[in-house]
Amino acid sequence: MSSTAILIIMFGGLSLFLLAGLPVAFVLGGLSVLFTVMFWNSDALVIVVLQMFDTMHSEALLGIPLYIFMALLLQRSDVIKDLYHAMELWFGRVRGGLAIGTVVICLVMAAMTGVVGAAVTAMGILALPEMLKRGYDPRLATGTICASGTLGILIPPSVLTIVYSVTAQVSIGKMLIAGIVPGLLLGGLYIAYIVGVSIFMPDRVPDPKDVRRASWGEKLRSLWTLILPAMIIVMVLGSIFFGVATPTEAAAVGVLGAAIAALTRGNLTLAALGDTAIGTLKVSGMILWITLGAKAYVAIFTGLGGADTLLGLLEGLDANPYVVLALMMLILVFLGTVLDEIGIILLTVPVFLPVVQFYGFDPIWFGVLFAVTIQMGYISPPFGYTLFYIKGTLPREMGMGIVYRGIAPFFVLQLVGLLICVAFPGMVTWLPELVR
Repeated sequence: MSSTAILIIMFGGLSLFLLAGLPVAFVLGGLSVLFTVMFWNSDALVIVVLQMFDTMHSEALLGIPLYIFMALLLQRSDVIKDLYHAMELWFGRVRGGLAIGTVVICLVMAAMTGVVGAAVTAMGILALPEMLKRGYDPRLATGTICASGTLGILIPPSVLTIVYSVTAQVSIGKMLIAGIVPGLLLGGLYIAYIVGVSIFMPDRVPDPKDVRRASWGEKLRSLWTLILPAMIIVMVLGSIFFGVATPTEAAAVGVLGAAIAALTRGNLTLAALGDTAIGTLKVSGMILWITLGAKAYVAIFTGLGGADTLLGLLEGLDANPYVVLALMMLILVFLGTVLDEIGIILLTVPVFLPVVQFYGFDPIWFGVLFAVTIQMGYISPPFGYTLFYIKGTLPREMGMGIVYRGIAPFFVLQLVGLLICVAFPGMVTWLPELVR
């Protein structure tokens, strides 16, 4: 059988089983074994075993459970509630202030935890009821939370970034730092949009005159709540940027910071630690199983000539490199609606990376584009992951149609941010070049 036919069968089979709703890890692992026996021979199954051992020996992946543990520990503390209270005091009397403050809080949460589900769920519980009660347009409120919550994909510490770095074999530290400027760019675009809505469509935001005016004493006292988040961000990102710690060591430093935050709030109990450890084990186990399955699948795909065939097809097109780049981004947006980010990275990066290298693109720059594109997939109706995260926090009378309409402008903003990163690659790469 030709390598082109194998390429079609492997991707067709994968798409069919994933769309059927079967677990990603078992689809990847099962198809790896099936295709190896069908198109190669049973002795080649040793490749699957070797890929598993190689994955389990990866020291770089050690940072993933540590960052997850840090995020879950922070989730159990009252740090996020304190941040939201401070944001209400400072931004409550600004037109569109709660929506702007929500973006700011999500930026801070992204820099502390890097977990999308935590940010969207927390803001759905804390910010959404307050915004609706004060008269914000439900579309603006839900769109702001969904889009801002995905910034954890881009801003470090990001589990996605670590997995991409390991898969693409680029510096984890540089890849983490590379997400800062694009993440702030997207946050700035969201805030600019909210300000524009407040000016040109004032009926979509409430009149802030009805909000109680907080005294300067209250505002200044609320700034104390910023100390713990700032400490964690400096401990994690500062240690990486200045070369004091590796990304894996910085994850351990972040766990220490999260433990201190929980301790100062009185939430560091044995029960909380036990629940956090179990939650970390579940999430890390899921990621590891997907990693094992994807590594095996990609190894068989490459061994059967699928990657070479795909690269040959692209070379034969003689297309503009940026047209090929746009095609890869479209594939990622589609996959983002049906797969989690870890599965997308492990499946596509080994296939896309030879194409990226062939056209002379910077793999770190491509990694940032990769992350922004996955963010777009996360908020793409009807199956974007973020939309399901917020669904559980919606009032009974509010349907998902409102969320779909609310997220549309933010999807366009993310596309604008992606195009800016494509047009000005130096904006993405200058900060990583400063890392020691």
